[in-house]
Amino acid sequence: MRKRGEGRPMVTMRDVAKRAGVSIATVSFVLNDTKPVTPATRERIELAMAELGFRRNMVARALASRRTHIIAMAYPALDHRFGFSAAEFLTSAAEAARNQDYHLVLWPVGNDGTELTELVGQGLVDGVVLMEVQLDDPRVAVLQGTGTPFALIGRTTTLESLAHVDIDFETTVDNAVGYLHGLGHRRLILVSGDLTDPRFHNYGPYVRSEAAYRRVAAEYGFETIVLQCADATRAGQDAAAQLVRDHPETTAVLVLNEYSALGVISGLNRLGHSVPADISVLALLMAPDTAAMSDPELSMMRTPGPELGALGTDALIRQLEGAAPLPPPHLIPAKLHIGGSTAPPPG
Repeated sequence: MRKRGEGRPMVTMRDVAKRAGVSIATVSFVLNDTKPVTPATRERIELAMAELGFRRNMVARALASRRTHIIAMAYPALDHRFGFSAAEFLTSAAEAARNQDYHLVLWPVGNDGTELTELVGQGLVDGVVLMEVQLDDPRVAVLQGTGTPFALIGRTTTLESLAHVDIDFETTVDNAVGYLHGLGHRRLILVSGDLTDPRFHNYGPYVRSEAAYRRVAAEYGFETIVLQCADATRAGQDAAAQLVRDHPETTAVLVLNEYSALGVISGLNRLGHSVPADISVLALLMAPDTAAMSDPELSMMRTPGPELGALGTDALIRQLEGAAPLPPPHLIPAKLHIGGSTAPPPG
């Protein structure tokens, strides 16, 4: 009789080989992907592993192949709020990794590259997916210097053939302004990210979104008004108070950040401005769960997080497996989802 606390006997590759009727070497080929095995043989081995409760020893596998089959998503969580949009990137990336027999871990490391240097030097992962990319991102030089495979969800100024996917900010802003123009709005304001904050002056989404808006507003002949705002609900409320005070003729507001968009709409309501009867609010980049938190529910340009998380992971794994680079398109626009916060301007 097994004593209390005594675990189940360890199942070995020899046990699996015996159950499947193959050699130990053939089991090793399947576990480490070192040689091709016929589908029928692979199926017998995997069935034997399931029946016996065999668990792969990931450390031994890594030592044998010099690969961990673990990839990291580097997300600077201290500087960037982790909202529903960020969660969509992460969960879709994790699923894409799992579908290709990789594991994904989250590294909440800073943007300066210091922590990243220490982590990649330990050989813990096969490669890295970078999120929240700056136009001149020091993490890129760190990964290039260490020879670590990586892919970007975002873009630096000079891509130099770097594997990347990103939001198509030009098309997203074009479509957002075009939608509001079609409703009849001619007095618009963009509540953008805060480029005066040293942490974000070089942040790709802020710079590209604002540049696209300035171009599109000029093409439509709109007065170009941009308010800078931190990604926080309170900051959004302050921005709402500023636009009501300084730009009372405004009929529609585009808001870049998720949390500030919630603040803008609540701030307008508190100030007695009905949304959308008096003023429309359109979130430029948002996930549906965030939009549903607003009253009325926000109209939004739906962030392509599920697509980009999977594509960024695929771009990295293609490098690791020696496969062809990710085919285009590498830029995915956000798509318009109409909620209850937009309508034609008041008569």
